[in-house]
Amino acid sequence: MERKNQYALITGATSGIGYELAKLFAKNGYDLVIVARNHDELKEKADEFKSFGGNVITMAKNLFLQDDVFSLYSELKLNGISPEILVNDAGQGVYGKFQETDIHREVDIINLNIVSVIILTKLFLKDRLSKGSGKILNLASVASKAPGPWHSVYHGTKAFVLSWSEAIREELIDSGITVTALLPGPTDTDFFNKADMNESKILEDPGNLASPEEVALDGYNALMNGDDKIISGFKNKLSVAMTNMSTDSMAAHRMGEMQKPVNKT
Repeated sequence: MERKNQYALITGATSGIGYELAKLFAKNGYDLVIVARNHDELKEKADEFKSFGGNVITMAKNLFLQDDVFSLYSELKLNGISPEILVNDAGQGVYGKFQETDIHREVDIINLNIVSVIILTKLFLKDRLSKGSGKILNLASVASKAPGPWHSVYHGTKAFVLSWSEAIREELIDSGITVTALLPGPTDTDFFNKADMNESKILEDPGNLASPEEVALDGYNALMNGDDKIISGFKNKLSVAMTNMSTDSMAAHRMGEMQKPVNKT
C-alpha cells in the first residue's frame, strides 16, 4: 500500500460511521488524527488503525466546548501538522417532543453538530487555502431534507449542515478545496441509544438500518470524487425524492409518523 504522507482529521472516530471512515483512510495510506472524548477508546482504536502502517495521533477533546475545538487545531499547528482532509462526523440527537426535552442537552447538541463543525472548518480553511488543496466531508443526514417531529433539533442542525456545506462549496469552487456532504439514513450505530430513541417506530424493523461500513464507503468515494453530496442507500434516495415532491407540512407529518414512539397510535 502506498503511503499518502497526508493526514485525515476525523471527529467521532471511535464508533459508528466515523470509525468506519477512519479505517478506510488508514487502509488507503493516510495518517490519522482521531478525535473523541474517551481516552481509552481512542487508544484502543489508534492501536487498531496503526496496524495498517500509518501514524495515528489521538486527541481527547470534548467538542461540546468551543475552547476544546479551538485548542484541537492549535495543538496540531504547534506540532506542524496540516491535515489534508477534514471529516466532521461527530454528532448527536435528542428524542422527544420539543416542549418536553432538556434545553441544556439541546444546546449541547447544537454546539456539537453546528458550532464545532463551523469552527473546525474555518480553521481548516485558513490553514489549507494557501496550499491550494484539501477535502472536507461533513456528515449531514437524510434528516436534513425534512422537518423531524420527535427529533426536531437534530433535523434542524442537519439542515443547517447541508445548506452551509453547499454554500461554502460554491465559495471555494476555484480554491482546490472540495466540500462533500454525506446524507445517511437510519444506520446501525449507537446514535439511537445516545439519543434515547430506542422506543421510536423507526427502529421497529432492524432490517431498515444501513450498515455503517456501507455508509462510510459511500462517503469516502464521494469525497475522493469531489462530489457535492451523496445520499447513501437506494431506499434513502427514494425517501428524499418523496420528500422533495411533498409540501413541508406533508413531509413533517410523514416523518412524525415514522419517528413517534411505538406506543403512540
